[in-house]
Amino acid sequence: MLTTLRLENIALIEALELSFSAGFTVLTGETGAGKSILLDALDAVTGGGQPARLIRTGANRGEIEAAFSFSPALRQWCAHQQLNLEAEDELLLSRELRRQDDKLISRSRLNGVVLNKTLLAELRPLLLDLTGQGITQHLGRPGEQRRWLDRCGGSALQSCLSPVRQAQKGWKQALQALEQAQQALNQSEQERQRQEQLLYELEAAQLEDPHERQRLEQEQDRLCHGVRLQQGCSELQGRLQEGAEAAPAVLEHLAACDQELQVMLGLDASLLVFQQRWLEAHSNFQELSKDLDAYASGLEADPEHLATLQDRIALLKGLERRHGLELSGLIQRRDQLRLQLLEAGMQARLAALEQAELTGRLKRDQACSALSAERQRAARSLEEQLMQALRPMALPAVRFAIALDPCSPGEEGAETVQFQFSANPGEPLAPLQEVASGGEMSRFLLALKTCLAEADTGVTLVFDEIDSGVSGKVSVAMADLLRRLAKHRQVFCVTHQAVVAAAADQHLLVQKEVQNGVTRTLVRPLLNPQDREKELAELAGGDSGEARRFAASLLQQRLA
Repeated sequence: MLTTLRLENIALIEALELSFSAGFTVLTGETGAGKSILLDALDAVTGGGQPARLIRTGANRGEIEAAFSFSPALRQWCAHQQLNLEAEDELLLSRELRRQDDKLISRSRLNGVVLNKTLLAELRPLLLDLTGQGITQHLGRPGEQRRWLDRCGGSALQSCLSPVRQAQKGWKQALQALEQAQQALNQSEQERQRQEQLLYELEAAQLEDPHERQRLEQEQDRLCHGVRLQQGCSELQGRLQEGAEAAPAVLEHLAACDQELQVMLGLDASLLVFQQRWLEAHSNFQELSKDLDAYASGLEADPEHLATLQDRIALLKGLERRHGLELSGLIQRRDQLRLQLLEAGMQARLAALEQAELTGRLKRDQACSALSAERQRAARSLEEQLMQALRPMALPAVRFAIALDPCSPGEEGAETVQFQFSANPGEPLAPLQEVASGGEMSRFLLALKTCLAEADTGVTLVFDEIDSGVSGKVSVAMADLLRRLAKHRQVFCVTHQAVVAAAADQHLLVQKEVQNGVTRTLVRPLLNPQDREKELAELAGGDSGEARRFAASLLQQRLA
């Protein structure tokens, strides 16, 4: 249930905070006053709408914040997402909008935690069900009527959806594996021979290390320059240990320096730190001498080994050049060919894949059959409920049926769903979106949402002028349905019908004012009976005596 809505710099609203209770709330006001701003804000904060148009003119930042009480479904969703909100009393959803460098930056948070679009899309159906003025267009979208039917089917139908999707995915994987195996088996003999020859060549090369050529080339360079490297090591060792004709060895020079430091240390103890550093340098040079000895001992001139390396390098370069692949690509190609050319057992493997595909198809068909049975049950139940809800709304001869036509099995089952409607005697059933008038569609949507209310417990219902195109006793019947619906669900409705507005538990008046050339939208709860009577009279045709009496009678009927 929506408990609080706070807006800052949204459309014509500078700042607004509203608190809501359970039951039925209506929003009224003149056309253009900004009634839809509140609905657009609710749409935006739950991840929908076009937020770029919502930031108030002249402002660079806007914010929408909506607080909802927790339902069991919300608690379960938050726990599944590991959001750690068990100690929270309410769910606080916010969306910040900022203009920066001619771009819109939007960020959503849930109790202070940043929420991405995917999670927000999952969360929205647990909070809000918004029926806008353009909802009629949604009826023709592929799968929309099926989704509505599935929602009405309750937990029994919902539990059938996941097995169908899993079985369909498993069957498609089995079918793909079978088709690949059949393709490999049916390829031309000439192609198979070419692949066999390539595999033989790659197997003979004994390719294992994708970096082998680089490693061999390094070793080749070391062998080719072995004599020169040995000379260099000898030169370095001579200078380190033996010295030149006119100069002592480096190590002897360091030893002499160490002796001099010992004498100086006897005169000044602060030179100890220099002696330690000198000893470290002496030790490093000794280690360097040992490492050079070890490196030099590993250098050898081996013409036979060098020739072997060069032959191997030439082989690898030839393979890379001939097939246009680096060594890593050749290894990958060899492994692919090994799988494709497993002649031994290919027929047995193909038979196993055929059996796996058949098993997967049967499993999918069984899951689809169970789902179809649940949809048939849900369709008959929804037909009956909708007929009961529609007839009192000036549709005594209405007929409604849900056609379930077989189609190719998929992740959503093995049938299409189409709502069929007829409002007049003698007229055949036809697709709802093609034959229903605007007023009939409004009544149908209200009846449908009433039926869905039993399945979507805890979700706030929002109607934007659902009563447009109707009048008289039809609006009375719709008002009665909305009021009965609000006994179990929180309901919001933007309306221009006095009869509908009078049925509400809470009445919000939306007004527009201009001060100093700036337009603002204000929202005021009508708590005083006289104020509410005046607004109802305005909706009924004007603040005249007759309209006042009509408005007063509507309020009395509500209290009766």
